[in-house]
Amino acid sequence: MIPYSVLDLAIITKDSNAKEAIKNSRDLAVHAEKLGFNRFWMAEHHNMKHIASSATSILLANAAAATSHIRIHR
Repeated sequence: MIPYSVLDLAIITKDSNAKEAIKNSRDLAVHAEKLGFNRFWMAEHHNMKHIASSATSILLANAAAATSHIRIHR
């Protein structure tokens, strides 16, 4: 089987905020793990109005706390 991964940016959508984007990223990691994905990656971007992933270490720790076996990377 080919190992699949997910790459996330913690995007802040219209009528949303950073807190919701971070929760959505955590939920995505949990869902990816349930679907059997191998890795959850998060891209780091700074000074971008609609991206909440400027501190990937913290966001990935949040995702890791909600999952049990998916590999977490930045």
